[in-house]
Amino acid sequence: MSSSAATESAQAARSRVISQVIKAYDVRGLVGEQLDAAFVRDVGAAFAELLTSEAGAAPANGIVIGHDMRDSSPELAAAFAEGVTSRGVDVVEIGLASTDMLYYASGVLDAPGAMFTASHNPATYNGIKLCRAGASPVGQDTGLDEIAAMLDRGPGEVPGSTGTTGTVTQQDMREGYAEYLRSLVDLSGIRPLSVVVDAGNGMAGYTVPAVLDPLPIDVHPLYFELDGSFPNHEANPLDPDNLVDLQREVSNLGHADAGLAFDGDADRVFLVDERGEAVSPSAITALVASRELAKEPGSTIIHNLITSRAVPEIVTEAGGKPVRTRVGHSFIKATMAQTGAIFGGEHSAHYYFRDFFRADSGMLAALHVLAALGEQDKPLSELMATYSRYAASGEVNSTVTDPQARMAEVEQLYGDRPDVTTDTLDGLTVMFENGDWFNLRPSNTEPLLRLNVEASDADAVAALRDEVLAVVRR
Repeated sequence: MSSSAATESAQAARSRVISQVIKAYDVRGLVGEQLDAAFVRDVGAAFAELLTSEAGAAPANGIVIGHDMRDSSPELAAAFAEGVTSRGVDVVEIGLASTDMLYYASGVLDAPGAMFTASHNPATYNGIKLCRAGASPVGQDTGLDEIAAMLDRGPGEVPGSTGTTGTVTQQDMREGYAEYLRSLVDLSGIRPLSVVVDAGNGMAGYTVPAVLDPLPIDVHPLYFELDGSFPNHEANPLDPDNLVDLQREVSNLGHADAGLAFDGDADRVFLVDERGEAVSPSAITALVASRELAKEPGSTIIHNLITSRAVPEIVTEAGGKPVRTRVGHSFIKATMAQTGAIFGGEHSAHYYFRDFFRADSGMLAALHVLAALGEQDKPLSELMATYSRYAASGEVNSTVTDPQARMAEVEQLYGDRPDVTTDTLDGLTVMFENGDWFNLRPSNTEPLLRLNVEASDADAVAALRDEVLAVVRR
């Protein structure tokens, strides 16, 4: 093969990797195969170049970098820092961090940020979540496409250099992060609580002690050892299989008031009650919304279209203004900024707070639930029953060869019925006059259709789910 042909082949391979790892909201891929130090160094240079070109000068406070406990994270974070400093931009390294700690650092330091994590993905993956100063998200339409274009020019071809090298400093943000979170929730009068926490060997094992130790909360730790190989179970509590250990421990303990499960980068939290039963993220959204509205009556609350219809009902009853959005943090955060919303919640257990730089924090949501629980004497199951009104299917995934064609068939089946209304804000949502509804939407990255159904009771959910799946999986 000639040298020019080899160069073209290498560039084609690089372009494929770029298209595979630059996702809608972050950079994510297989370590070694798709992400290595050289590639990540170029991503750092491109991010610094993007920020500098937009502002006409290097970011005044540098770029803050944090990383999770994966074996590959320190090396990749260091390579990214090399790329940033090669463009004359300074770096503030905060070391081990949860994703919401990185957002905190970006907010208080007024600096763009990069968090090295693959969240709940297996150990073979890693990734980068980027944000602008003040924790403003960087997604496909707000910077990732430009970064991809810079990378696609070829290895080391990210343009621009100031001719100087940026500096690297270190700063510990954990205690400041913990104090800031506690300042946002009134925990002064809560009764003593016993709480089991499953960190899944992820970053909650690092952050939970800092946040909860000063409080009258007896923490029973599960898998607090930082281990990016995830030896006990995947750090993905959205999968019910990964809640089994927490549920067993809560039940065996006998006197636990609640259980918390965090994902790998600890930006999401899932709860189980004193019986070991899972608590719906929609119910948590409704509870936190009610608490925030009690502080600021009449405010706007954001919820995505997959959350229970109990959420807008409860927000309205509390005097708030519910606003429905598409799924995804970039849509939630953008809508929060446009509306001045004080809080937003998603069915996937992402919870966003205006007073936390409009960023998501599982730990802050957990503090709200613990505060609500500790302010009264009811068990968590009774407290949350107030916010749980309907039955739901959870997300049901189907592999299909042509998602759009199957969605069109489903829309045709229901679209002409007089008791039905539809919308296409995000996929296809079908709503019935009796309040039952379902949403069918395609995955951004896989040939999947994701179905969510809500109805008055479990039998109605099952009937509607099976009716839709009969078309989707035909």
